[in-house]
Amino acid sequence: MENQKKYEHLDQMKRDRLEALIDDGQTQKEIAKILGVNQSTISREISRNRKKKRMTGGTILGSYESGAAEHKALIRRENSKYQCMKIEEDSGLRKYIIEKLENFWNPDEISNRMKDDNEPFYASKTAIYEWLRSSYGQKYCAHLYSRRYTAKKQKKNKPQKTLIPNRIGIESRPLGATNRTRYGHYEGDTMVSAKETRSKFALSVIYERKSKYIDARKIKNMKPESHNHALKEMLENKKALSLTQDNGIENTKHQELGLATYFCDPYSSWQKGGIENANKMIRRFIPKGSDMSDYSDEYVKMIVTVLNNKPRKSLGYKTANEVMLEKNLFRNINTRDYALEG
Repeated sequence: MENQKKYEHLDQMKRDRLEALIDDGQTQKEIAKILGVNQSTISREISRNRKKKRMTGGTILGSYESGAAEHKALIRRENSKYQCMKIEEDSGLRKYIIEKLENFWNPDEISNRMKDDNEPFYASKTAIYEWLRSSYGQKYCAHLYSRRYTAKKQKKNKPQKTLIPNRIGIESRPLGATNRTRYGHYEGDTMVSAKETRSKFALSVIYERKSKYIDARKIKNMKPESHNHALKEMLENKKALSLTQDNGIENTKHQELGLATYFCDPYSSWQKGGIENANKMIRRFIPKGSDMSDYSDEYVKMIVTVLNNKPRKSLGYKTANEVMLEKNLFRNINTRDYALEG
């Protein structure tokens, strides 16, 4: 299907065909189908690489010519490489950009402030992003809020499949859990220490799908016994109807929990997106690359307290703790004390 095709850059041959198809009166949708690319590829190609004439009162767009389009695309690629090297070779410019990145400024803010301050150098936000994508600037990507330019390590081998005894797939999960119409349905996950640390310590995490309540415990290793102990401790005083987990080896003794447990499809972490988002929130306090043994139980409890006392738009700006208390989801505990402690 057309919407499944990904954006791609056109080569000279496809640019020649594009010009001919435009002259023939074909629509962008029809051209995309003929060339086997996404319609956005055609729209972007025409918009960026068609001829432009500067006239009084503004720029007028001209026709699309494949030769001129290929030349413009080549110039653009070469210019992006030049801009990247311009930053690397100008020590003052490079130092300025790094200092601002370390103060958590984004490239747009850096570029415009550089211009406003009349610095003796200048780089556009696009040039800064290109530099960050390169091997020269890659290590500074960690300072970007989204961190989307951080290089991803390719997996050499796919992880081995773990057989879960008496496994029940997520497709069998009750409707009240799937559509979040009932409280008491949890998701479970683990956060491990970085491989470089060679630490076995990890974090066991749960997330209530409707109230968005989060809890976490530090565990000494990823053995099923350690994970189960933490899960029982976190769930024993709460209304819990089900638990959704992945297919990791730490979940092979799920039957010992005495709780209906369902499992995501292999390599489908998005099926428990709530806890994946919770993990990202925890990562603000425990960054990736950390050794979990460096963090005390008290520190983990502090993280949980902060997150559960944070107003959430999806809860009508109530906190997860407030919702849990209102719906009587805490059991056999002094809810007043729990509300104060988080």
